Amino acid sequence: MEALIEAVETARQAFIGSAASLRFDQYNFKPSPDQWTIVEIVEHLYWAEQIGVNGMWKALDGTKNRQPIWEGEPEHQGRTIEEVVALTWQTKEQVPDVARPRWGGALDYWIANLQSCQQVLATLTKALNGYDPTQIIYPHPISGPLNVTQRIEFLRFHLNRHQGQIERIKGHVDFPT
Repeated sequence: MEALIEAVETARQAFIGSAASLRFDQYNFKPSPDQWTIVEIVEHLYWAEQIGVNGMWKALDGTKNRQPIWEGEPEHQGRTIEEVVALTWQTKEQVPDVARPRWGGALDYWIANLQSCQQVLATLTKALNGYDPTQIIYPHPISGPLNVTQRIEFLRFHLNRHQGQIERIKGHVDFPT
């Protein structure tokens, strides 16, 4: 579990490194009407992680109290998150409304919030002590039932995916220099 948390921290710092130190016109640059700005991407990652980590806490709490929040056959058991995404995602996936950027604001605000997620995640792993994270399931809105290990892998995957998106925005021919 420690290696997973470190992988998320590494991905988080790399993502933040791509997004940080941009000017207002740069982090609000919209490559096309149907694409997000960099600040919207950072806000989305914050909401998505809050929802996902809260869900893992709820699933753990349900397990501890013999009231699991999900029951059934975990169809993705034993798969990496990359395998799960390849099986369940479309090329351009629609974000669930709860994870959609909606507040806007300063990039530094959203970066600070995203950084704060690491401590909450580290605390969750301590709470998991004595429980098998592969047996605690919290469904993902697109991929379906994922265990806690896969959900933590997803955090890393998601940060990496959106870091690539930021790099593509920064490489856009019209990106402010």
